[in-house]
Amino acid sequence: MKKIVIASFAALMMAFGAITFAFPSNAATQSSPITRQIMVKFRDSRAAAGVLRQHGLSEGPGIGSTGAQLIKVPTGREHQLIEALSRNPAVEYAEPDELVTAATTDEYFPRQYALQNNGQSFTNTASTLSVAGGTADADVDAVEAWNVTTGSGIKVAVLDSGVASDNEDITPKVVARANFSNGTPGEDNYGHGTHVAGIVAATANNTVGVAGVCPGCTILDGKVLNDSGVGSSSALANGINWAVSNGAKVINMSLGVRASRTLETAVNNAWSKGVVLVAAAGNGGNQTKIYPGAYPNVIAVAATDNTDAKASFSTYGASWVDVAAPGVNVYSTFPNHTFVLGTQNKRSFGYDVGNGTSMSSPIVAATAALAWSSHPGATNTSVRANIESTADKIPGTGTNWAYGRVNADRAVR
Repeated sequence: MKKIVIASFAALMMAFGAITFAFPSNAATQSSPITRQIMVKFRDSRAAAGVLRQHGLSEGPGIGSTGAQLIKVPTGREHQLIEALSRNPAVEYAEPDELVTAATTDEYFPRQYALQNNGQSFTNTASTLSVAGGTADADVDAVEAWNVTTGSGIKVAVLDSGVASDNEDITPKVVARANFSNGTPGEDNYGHGTHVAGIVAATANNTVGVAGVCPGCTILDGKVLNDSGVGSSSALANGINWAVSNGAKVINMSLGVRASRTLETAVNNAWSKGVVLVAAAGNGGNQTKIYPGAYPNVIAVAATDNTDAKASFSTYGASWVDVAAPGVNVYSTFPNHTFVLGTQNKRSFGYDVGNGTSMSSPIVAATAALAWSSHPGATNTSVRANIESTADKIPGTGTNWAYGRVNADRAVR
């Protein structure tokens, strides 16, 4: 029997034990100007370089089709430079780049940079974990995608360690459960599956917790890993077959195992039935293939951080890794009961961060579900092509992964 292990939270190859727990605080995040950058529009773009040079500044990237530029400025001088530039007749306007508040009431949404990155930082109380501010828009544009669709009930199968029965943010989204492991049926006593499921479909706008990338999706809970986070190729193959039989449009597999003809057959059968399959690329920090991610009919996902850089632990290689998605300090759901982490009992209080391509994979799976729901007549072939062709070509594209970091908003339009 070949054992399956998870593409885990920690920056270790397939190891769950090094997760850093960071307990939630109730600190509110208020809208305010983003530091170190302002927005400037010139009446004549040819004058831009000269005017900015007078203030020790350089031209910046254009902001969409607005004609304005995003200008980097020294910390603390934002207001002073806005006033000075506004007085120049060559400048149409200069203004702060305001922090956008998402259209969701979920308590910990401000920590979900993967969905909306404003360069925010956060520190969890009762923990030493402090997440430094990232790069604005180094995210998957989930909030923008929700203007088109939130998922329309699309079924996403999470083949993992189960989904907890006691987290109000994700438990109600489970529409079917099956156990293919020797673990406790109908429960997650390891935490991994609950975290993954929350990334896909945690309820939005319910004032608690987090929001999933596809908050209108539903979850098929296929438990293929036991209460210690271990499973088998045969269990995974059975889980894939069950998911297809129960109407999954997308299957997420945040786990890894050696190649298996049986497993590849199960993958190919699911693909032939019209399902999109997504899997973690692994956390080895190298180019070694893991499966099912490396099978041709599976979208393999690497991990990025909140600056769009490849996560140090992420497996990579554009010859087989298809896309990337955030996988560092990703906030999501956990069981509300005590569960086993390695050899210790842990309690997460329902929400926490995770690190690993395990977190990146469900972001892509949820994006695929959004794309399914927004394109009538879509097929798994067209959805996969959509995910890949609309990905943002961040640094590392073509070397670390083939297509880029996924963009949900572009994928649904």
